[in-house]
Amino acid sequence: MINKEVKNADEAIFDIPDNATLMLGGFGLCGIPENAISALIKKGVKGLTCISNNAGVDDFGIGLMLQTRQVKKMISSYVGENAEFERQLLSGELEVDLIPQGTLAERIRAGGAGIPAFFTPAGYGTEVAEGKEVREFHGKHYLMEEWLKADFSLVKAWKGDKAGNLVFKGTARNFNPMMAMAGKVTIAEVEELVEVGELDPNQIHTPGIYVQRIFQGNNYEKRIEQRTTKIK
Repeated sequence: MINKEVKNADEAIFDIPDNATLMLGGFGLCGIPENAISALIKKGVKGLTCISNNAGVDDFGIGLMLQTRQVKKMISSYVGENAEFERQLLSGELEVDLIPQGTLAERIRAGGAGIPAFFTPAGYGTEVAEGKEVREFHGKHYLMEEWLKADFSLVKAWKGDKAGNLVFKGTARNFNPMMAMAGKVTIAEVEELVEVGELDPNQIHTPGIYVQRIFQGNNYEKRIEQRTTKIK
């Protein structure tokens, strides 16, 4: 058994260079690699291409890296909660590739599965289709979309063991597991790190074969992105 545990986030991301392509897991503010993002800000790495469902908010998640101008390009689906993202986009400071959410998920899954391209109807007849191959299947038009892969995938799980096996909770399972498969090097931070054999094999969502480094994170905020209350 290979012990993949590293001491902390700083040690986990030590070799991420400038101009790297990163995948960052999470859905909204749920299941994002908070500790790894903080370590990237501390390291000061820049020129990053970040693949993430969303860009965090102004003072949390990837939004913090936008404030420090560390992100060169965002490949995302939903970015409506981040004013700094909007400012950088409109001013031309930030390259942005907006992708339908299902297409983004499938492109990442394809990258992890070794599938170079696939066809989807999402986006046909819109700006999303510009420059892409279109084919007709059974009377319906489809776009060809290529896989997405990354130099490093940064994911956050609920539990993990020292061999890198991961268990996610709730909405954190939307993008984290597929991103773990699509990175050349996958770094996992977990709320609880246990010894090998303590996790039920039937409950593991991501096998350790996809994870190269793992560490126990701390001080998770678990923010609520949109607090909704009912007025009676």
